[in-house]
Amino acid sequence: MMAGKMVKGIVLLAMIVGVASFAMAAEEATQAPPAKAATEAPAQDYLQTDEPVPHFHEINTDFMDKFHNPMEGVTMGLDLRLREVYARNIFSLNESFGDGAGGNWNNYHWQRYRTRWSLKWAIDEDIDFNTRLVWEFWGHVAPDDSFSSFLSEKSYDFDEAIFDHMNIQFRNAFDMPLTLTVGRQDIILGTGWLVLDGSPADGSRTIYFDAVRGTYDLSETSKVDLIYIQQYDDEAKWLKPFNHGSVDDRRHTTQKQDERAAIVYWHNKFDDSLKNELYYIYKNEESSSWAKDNGTSGNDADIHTIGTRFFGNLDDNWSYSAEIAKQWGSRFSDKNGDGTRTSASLQALGGNSKITYAFHNDLKNEIHFGYEYMSGDDPDTSADEGFDSLWGDWPQSQRGGDLQAYLFTFEGDGIGNVNNIHRFGVGHSFKPAKDWTLLTDYNALWADENSLANGKGPGGNPALSSGGNFRGHMLTGLLTYQCCKKFRTQFLLDYFIPGSYYDDPSGDDALFARINMEWTF
Repeated sequence: MMAGKMVKGIVLLAMIVGVASFAMAAEEATQAPPAKAATEAPAQDYLQTDEPVPHFHEINTDFMDKFHNPMEGVTMGLDLRLREVYARNIFSLNESFGDGAGGNWNNYHWQRYRTRWSLKWAIDEDIDFNTRLVWEFWGHVAPDDSFSSFLSEKSYDFDEAIFDHMNIQFRNAFDMPLTLTVGRQDIILGTGWLVLDGSPADGSRTIYFDAVRGTYDLSETSKVDLIYIQQYDDEAKWLKPFNHGSVDDRRHTTQKQDERAAIVYWHNKFDDSLKNELYYIYKNEESSSWAKDNGTSGNDADIHTIGTRFFGNLDDNWSYSAEIAKQWGSRFSDKNGDGTRTSASLQALGGNSKITYAFHNDLKNEIHFGYEYMSGDDPDTSADEGFDSLWGDWPQSQRGGDLQAYLFTFEGDGIGNVNNIHRFGVGHSFKPAKDWTLLTDYNALWADENSLANGKGPGGNPALSSGGNFRGHMLTGLLTYQCCKKFRTQFLLDYFIPGSYYDDPSGDDALFARINMEWTF
């Protein structure tokens, strides 16, 4: 009880600080001269964008110089990420979930230690060979009601090392303005709303795609991406990880399905105030061999998505982004809620928008407003109206921090898969001191459809009501310290207060707290 009150106090304090600084910003806005235009990509919400290789240490010692350039044409990089996480009620929204089954399973406490070693070999002036080896191991703390107990009961999983980059890149391929990347690579399109994480089942350890990507420059202001993706649930299908364990210990890459996809993505810049992205995405999903052999299922679907995004800087202060996407095709699902998977015609719609005002004052105050929509499945029709987030299964900062990736687990197709929502958000960020940035966000969430209407709906936890549609309130505070390019620390706090969409006993608040430290050498 004391912990809950303390957390609410911390969140309330963060919100008060944000409001106070906003008031200061309004006063200073008339005093500070207008600075440069709002950020070039105002809607980019991805907080973990990887630094390109090479990324050099500020202190150029002989050792670091030799490490970065061990021989002619070879460039190496190294980065380290440490995380400490505590979470409560993030799946069940029920303080008593798991009581009597060996302890209360709502206390989650873990650490993550990730190291990545990257190498680029310039084979020719226009040809590079790129690799990156990732090793992340975990420290787990046994869940328990006792604070002192969960600090003392710890185990480690040293896991495996895996190549999340292994590709060859050709620039000016075939004597054309074409950049061709073949192999394992990261692909982030737009804000990452639909295309970012090709391997969501292993969390943020990797986000890779096994793909062929061609980027053709049509003009100085226009280009098109043509992408083919072949993703397998089995992480050893293309490149077997080091220290790959037994079948029971192996990780999944996707949400237990194999995937094939084709993407056409056109980028065009008319001027600073109007830029456009237009895309068509085809994605085929089929339950993986592992899923079939173990009596479960991944996704089985043929999904077509066409969409467009407009964004830009309206003036020195205002920037905006507005995206809409239409989906059609077919998808197997438990439409009737009786455990029987049948194919249904897919007819879905989604949209995502954000507008930002930058004050350009000494405190670097910015405010933003956002609305997001993903249609939910109407239980009274034979079609499936549920919008599919494709490869958007990552903790998108527009919805809060990391907590929202867990809340939808029992409704969707795995951790990170968010759907069936209306989201209205408002947020504020400023720099309270040199090298420090504080972001506070409030999001109100609704369900587009109540999935338990007429007794139909998903099984498992949390318990959903048969009438309400208000999911609840999401409060987020993110404090970032970044002294330089080589080091960053973040303190994240998410707090969720459930609404009428949830039923007893799933009416308890949820908490996610994380400390994140990153070094780039």
